[in-house]
Amino acid sequence: MEPTAASVSDFIDGVTSPPRKRDAHTLVDLMSRITGEQPAMWGPTIVGFGSYHYKYASGREGDAVAAGFSPRKAATTVYLPDGVGAYTAQLARLGAHTTGAGCLYLKDLSKIDLGVLEDIITESYQRVTAGTFGQRAADPGS
Repeated sequence: MEPTAASVSDFIDGVTSPPRKRDAHTLVDLMSRITGEQPAMWGPTIVGFGSYHYKYASGREGDAVAAGFSPRKAATTVYLPDGVGAYTAQLARLGAHTTGAGCLYLKDLSKIDLGVLEDIITESYQRVTAGTFGQRAADPGS
């Protein structure tokens, strides 16, 4: 996936849930500060900051968003490309959330510790942009 020319502001303005829209603005500010990157749309629903290149042992390779989120109907999804497993201690202190393999689902940023979220996103972004993260042994698509 690659960044598109779509407007991040227009996308966020179109978010109908007031809490998701508020949280999207907060995350744009937070992730811009953490990454030093400007937000860009990745596909129709992901707001991303920076990228990293991955290459599987199979030869498959591509680029992916290094930090990003999507204000979904049920919750805002924060993408952690290095997986949530590395953040067990921080997640215990975060507040109300659920997780997937590489996703953190947040229903309301006002109910979590934003400092902990900032630490998680910072660590994840640094890992995936360090230059070695994208070298993976197995291709999950094969």
